[in-house]
Amino acid sequence: MNIQRDKLLLYGVTDRSWLKGESLEEAVRAAIKGGVTMIQLREKHCSHEELTEAARRLKPVCRAGGVPLIINDDVRAALEADADGVHVGQEDMAVAEARRILGPEKIVGASAHNREEALEAVRQGADYLGCGAVFGSSTKKDASFLPLEELKRICAAVPAPVAAIGGISEENCRKLTGTGIAGIAVISAVFGKEDKEAAAIRLRRLAEEITGGKEK
Repeated sequence: MNIQRDKLLLYGVTDRSWLKGESLEEAVRAAIKGGVTMIQLREKHCSHEELTEAARRLKPVCRAGGVPLIINDDVRAALEADADGVHVGQEDMAVAEARRILGPEKIVGASAHNREEALEAVRQGADYLGCGAVFGSSTKKDASFLPLEELKRICAAVPAPVAAIGGISEENCRKLTGTGIAGIAVISAVFGKEDKEAAAIRLRRLAEEITGGKEK
């Protein structure tokens, strides 16, 4: 595995549509200061060139904060920006192909919606899994619902760490206690808040409570 389990504790996923008058770099810097442990650049309406340029701007912010920078879907952008890795969905490039392109040292994450998809992703070389949508999703309208019992089955079946994703907030995240997840992935719960640092501080504490551990 190319990633430590504790880096999934509070996984921040970007969405510039939530930002009001601040740059993506400013928002990410505040999120990291508050305790986000990994960043995924996920901007669905950006071109490849725009995504690559955004990744290049975020890279020093993430480096300064000591957190990995992961690019959603676009393996070529991850390669060109020299990001820490990529996250691929079930409809995107296969994990094995992403691994072949990026090489053995980069992080490759994958989405999984059931135990079978999770096992196959790990077999192909996924370092971690993002599993959901555990509470629905405000950013992905076609996201399928993942029951908490199935999330438990996934966590018990695979050696790779798992982050739960999908509609997670301060109000509902304690329901994930005991599922076996390494952490929570959030979008609007951090980037949709006016004070992103404060939101991240609160969620970081909750993530530690849920998982029973702190980042080393």
